[in-house]
Amino acid sequence: METTMETNAAMPAESPLYNKRNYLNNGYSLRSWFLTVDHKRIALIYLASITFFFILGGFFAMLVRLELLTPKGDFMTSDGYNRAFTMHGIMMIFFFLIPSIPAVLGNFLVPLQIGAKDLAFPKINLLSWYMYIGGGALALFAMINGGIDTTWRFYTPYSTGHASGYVVTTILGLFLMGFSSIFTGLNFIVTIHKMRAPGLTWFRLPLFIWAMYATSLIQILGTPVVAITLSLAAVEKGLKIGIFDPAYGGDPILFQHLFWFYSHPAVYIMILPAMGIISEVISCFSRKVVFGYSFVAISSMMIAVIGFFVWGHHMFLTGQSQFAGLIFAALSFLVAIPSAVKTFNWTATLYKGSISFEAPMLYVFGFLGVFLIGGLTGLFFPALGLDRHLHDTYFVVAHFHYIMVGGAIMGYMAGLHFWWPKMFGKKYPEGLAQAGAVATFIGFNLTFFPQFILGYMGMPRHYHEYVPEFQFLHILSTAGASVLAIGYLIPAICFGWSLLFGEPTGPNPWNAKGLEWEKSLSPPPTENFSEIPVVTEEAYNYPDAEATVVTRS
Repeated sequence: METTMETNAAMPAESPLYNKRNYLNNGYSLRSWFLTVDHKRIALIYLASITFFFILGGFFAMLVRLELLTPKGDFMTSDGYNRAFTMHGIMMIFFFLIPSIPAVLGNFLVPLQIGAKDLAFPKINLLSWYMYIGGGALALFAMINGGIDTTWRFYTPYSTGHASGYVVTTILGLFLMGFSSIFTGLNFIVTIHKMRAPGLTWFRLPLFIWAMYATSLIQILGTPVVAITLSLAAVEKGLKIGIFDPAYGGDPILFQHLFWFYSHPAVYIMILPAMGIISEVISCFSRKVVFGYSFVAISSMMIAVIGFFVWGHHMFLTGQSQFAGLIFAALSFLVAIPSAVKTFNWTATLYKGSISFEAPMLYVFGFLGVFLIGGLTGLFFPALGLDRHLHDTYFVVAHFHYIMVGGAIMGYMAGLHFWWPKMFGKKYPEGLAQAGAVATFIGFNLTFFPQFILGYMGMPRHYHEYVPEFQFLHILSTAGASVLAIGYLIPAICFGWSLLFGEPTGPNPWNAKGLEWEKSLSPPPTENFSEIPVVTEEAYNYPDAEATVVTRS
């Protein structure tokens, strides 16, 4: 199959459309990068930083899977295992999943997609990266000095009374990372409100912008809560003041309420941006307007709002009243509706579309498959009777990873492949990229689907020893993790090859709609646009897909 990217002629260097004055070659010194206020450069240094933490988190995941190959704890001690999965969770959740799409693709695309020259607060944007790096440095310091064993949730009273390691140091790092997230969200909200191009009304916005706006609301409303909560835990541990520890007159359940009030909406910080990417890619590679555009846009806002009212379904077994449990169960079922709206509307968009199967679209199909399984299994937990059996088992681990790894990372990879030619102005080897998408899908399902069975059979999470009957499923899971690692390595090879040897690509290699494709070069100039664009049509105004099919045939 001849791909869209390959059928678009690359811009020769002497062409007036080939952009020589852009953010990539406008100064190569480290100083010019570390002091830049160009949103595109900040996105790229975020990309490098976040990739580092992803690799680090993957290293700890490898240690966990190697330990679980055998029923006996013969690779690590129980304490070493606790520290390994704790550092895996901290690195992946706080330093990769939460910032990845907003900090990288959001930073790069928000001004381009709304016709602005930069974000509203360029210096605060750079400050947010420095705070992210400062938080990551503190977490790395704690890791190098032995790590912590509290799990990524820092549940009290263990984390404030008995936990070993640099708990306060790690919490301080997460506090800084939280403010990085708040600054990024604030920047996006002001930019989207105040800097849209003429004619770009709310219901002409790309759906990625709607997703980033909803995500930003969660960031600025929810992140201060968890920052204060973790700070109180650090104060209690350091000064022995009774806040959460009952030994000092505190209430450990209060910590869980405060923590999950943020941490369940934080799931949507991770998945909502991926949903925005899916809308963009499906529309481009089916050559159709997203079906029910306004419903998909509003569903992002509904997820952000309802997500703040469902935290209690994490706490059914903490002794809360049956009435509270019923209310949280009903709200948890309710929040599934806007996600279902998106899934059904994406499927309707594909119907009779002129679909092509480039690498970004393969990641989208992978996303749809795993997100459907992750979403349906999520409905098990608001059911109070099922939750009693499945709580704190590997069923929870599998569900979480189907949403976060299968959903958020599949979306992130779809977005990187889709906008890579825009970011760097170069092609990547399409066939190899497609192989990476397939390997990721196969490896992911082989890794985590056996864990649903383990959880149903009753294996608790966080155990490094288990009964021999579970070993076969753990071997399957570890084998799948090896395939998944190859699936993640292939895009790294593709992108590295692209940077070194990739041919220049035109401004719009996918023939996509949107200001970033139609009104700016690849890579974009430092100021994004030669003049402020004026928007005169609806989003995703592709030609009729059925007519396209007839023309192709």
